[in-house]
Amino acid sequence: MRIKITADSTCDLPAPLAEQYGVHIFPLYVVMDGVARKDGVEICAQDIFDHKAAGGKLGNTAAVNVGDYLEKFREFRAEYDAIIHFTISQSMSACFQNANIAGEEVGNVYVVDSRNLSTGISLLVLDACDMAKEGKTPEEIVAALEEKRERLDVSFVIDTLEYLKAGGRCSPLVAMGANLLNLKPCIELKDGAMGVGKKYRGAIEKVLPKYLADRLAAPDGIERRRAFITWSEGFPREVIDQVREQVLALCPFEELLEAVAGCTISNHCGPKTLGILMYKK
Repeated sequence: MRIKITADSTCDLPAPLAEQYGVHIFPLYVVMDGVARKDGVEICAQDIFDHKAAGGKLGNTAAVNVGDYLEKFREFRAEYDAIIHFTISQSMSACFQNANIAGEEVGNVYVVDSRNLSTGISLLVLDACDMAKEGKTPEEIVAALEEKRERLDVSFVIDTLEYLKAGGRCSPLVAMGANLLNLKPCIELKDGAMGVGKKYRGAIEKVLPKYLADRLAAPDGIERRRAFITWSEGFPREVIDQVREQVLALCPFEELLEAVAGCTISNHCGPKTLGILMYKK
């Protein structure tokens, strides 16, 4: 049985991996100054940062529309027996709803609410690719990954609350207090929604080792087969290399992948955001 795996651009799956595994990415839209641009195609995260730094208003992200889904789902169904599509948590976007509308019209399209974002979704996507290659049915793949998504450990530590404040997800008073105290909050995904976990204090480069030590404090409870280090623009390469070295020292993953966050994470969290994304046992 030939199965096509697809996902929304919120998964932040690096292009080389998408090509290697044959995953099609549906771009969301970023709306700035009234103009909608396709995430990763017509706009990148650095464009968002540059626009805001120049005094521009922070844009909004918009879901993949039904028409976009229909066009590609029909194309893929002409070649494949089934499609499994992964979306960002439906509590954050209409992607899940829109994909289901298009999928019902096309038929044999299985839409999975990841209950996550960024490379937390990519972990599910790559597992789906592995299972499809093993000959699993769409029903088996979806059932397995709906169980595995509950074991995802997805978090990011962020350098500034300015982007969350601009997007209405953080009050100006809280943002001002965090800036005065030099606080770096950890954003965690729980029950399909973003929440604030531990707050660190100091420069982001000094905070990262503490954050990693906390997230990887119990390595025996972590699935070591695959994980992602994911970050938004702003870090020099040597910082990422240091992060990678520390992660592997704390928990020697068999496959430690790297990804630069796309427009969705970047638009909400800003530059110099970094996370370790993995499965718990």
